Amino acid sequence: MKTLAFLLLGCSVCWGQTTDECRPSTLNIPGAQYPCVHPDQRATFRLEAPEARKVQVRVGKDFDMVKGDDGLWTVTTTPLAEGFHYYSLVVDGVTVADPATRTFFGSGWENSAIEIPEPPEVDYYLPKDVPHGQVSQRRYYSTVTEKWRRCYVYTPPDYDAGKARYPVLYLLHGWGEDETGWHVQGHVDSILDNLIAAKKATPMIVVMDNLSAVKPGEEGWVFFSRRLWPPPKPGAPSGRGRGLAGFTGATFTEMMLTDLIPTIERTYRVLPGRGNRAMAGLSMGGMQTFLTTLANLDKFAYIGGFSGSTGFRGGFDPKTSSNGVFADAEAFNEKVKVLFLGIGSEEGPRARNFSEQLTEAGIENVFFESPGTAHEWLTWRRCLNDFAPRLFQ
Repeated sequence: MKTLAFLLLGCSVCWGQTTDECRPSTLNIPGAQYPCVHPDQRATFRLEAPEARKVQVRVGKDFDMVKGDDGLWTVTTTPLAEGFHYYSLVVDGVTVADPATRTFFGSGWENSAIEIPEPPEVDYYLPKDVPHGQVSQRRYYSTVTEKWRRCYVYTPPDYDAGKARYPVLYLLHGWGEDETGWHVQGHVDSILDNLIAAKKATPMIVVMDNLSAVKPGEEGWVFFSRRLWPPPKPGAPSGRGRGLAGFTGATFTEMMLTDLIPTIERTYRVLPGRGNRAMAGLSMGGMQTFLTTLANLDKFAYIGGFSGSTGFRGGFDPKTSSNGVFADAEAFNEKVKVLFLGIGSEEGPRARNFSEQLTEAGIENVFFESPGTAHEWLTWRRCLNDFAPRLFQ
């Protein structure tokens, strides 16, 4: 307990002086000098825990910290990839957040995070001197889940100044994250503000909801570290065997169509119809997007998956996959104005292969690859920056 008390105080960590070339992370709490980022993308971490026996920083992999005579534990990592990284501290076997940084909900709990900056000229997700939209919280009651829910809604810069109606993008987070992810970690508001100001994107409303949607008495399935939790009851079919809907959900689709979309269209000035409605998501949110939209092409004209599995783990057959939605390529292409597949270059070839299979089957699609990134927020920011200008044209 004493170790954790020192950890929570951590004053020397926050306000110790960094070297000139190591800049405090932009995600630190006010006044905190550590963690800091070196010009070569290494990062230095410090923690005051004089009674601890072993301390590590877990940022992608574990880095052992070294204790000084002053009780400060320090380590400088190898170069980290550009972008946003969750990290945590492991103090005598206990995993905790760093008291010197803000916390961000990811991987199912509140993590610390560090931002390794891109070159100064890369500023598409940073605030600029342009008109700004607003992100607001919206609570609504779901008749499907019989619970109150919360979503966040981005309205474009000119929304409050006029009476115009706008198309809508429904944008989903990934596993272990929530409805705050896209506007906190993803900077969706700055990305859209900058694109709209540059006249590269149509002004639009963006709705960010939580993937969790469970009916009363319905067992919730979560895909966790390649295992299902909670485990299926004896004799019950496994979630993996139940296919895509086994661990993301038909319930979310039903809730979205029954409750979320009607709430947004009652509350905001929305252009009606499928031609003014898009859906996209990252990772598990991309999987949910395919599950929802491919079964409801009468309601969505734009589809985006960012590092999102399409669910075709057993192989893609245009005649039978997703109940044959791809069987008539001409009909599909007439309905779907944009089918976007985005991925990080370090994530493997599956998305590219799927894009090529679609093209071979006559299905028009856009493939985007984020150079040098993996399954991470920088990939998804870049995906959104490429996807949004393609919408509602």
